[in-house]
Amino acid sequence: MAKELTWEDISRGGIIDEPGNFKVNRTGDWRTLRPEVDREKCNSCGLCWLHCPDGAIDVKEDKFEINYYYCKGCGICVKMCAKKCITLVEEEE
Repeated sequence: MAKELTWEDISRGGIIDEPGNFKVNRTGDWRTLRPEVDREKCNSCGLCWLHCPDGAIDVKEDKFEINYYYCKGCGICVKMCAKKCITLVEEEE
């Protein structure tokens, strides 16, 4: 029986590690919708982390946290969440 893969076994794609990338330039300033996670529903599966095109989801103590400095509010994490624990809410100033 093959070992079941987890988010830790999958390498992230689409990350550009060159000067001027999202880690240097905070890109979340123009966001109008903000993803929020219901921690009661979240099972830390990592689908949000894996599919985030901006690498705006960090792993801290086996929990996934959205880094709002880089999140653009695209909603891909919301669509990919199997537990439906991420929702988009209007950004407050």
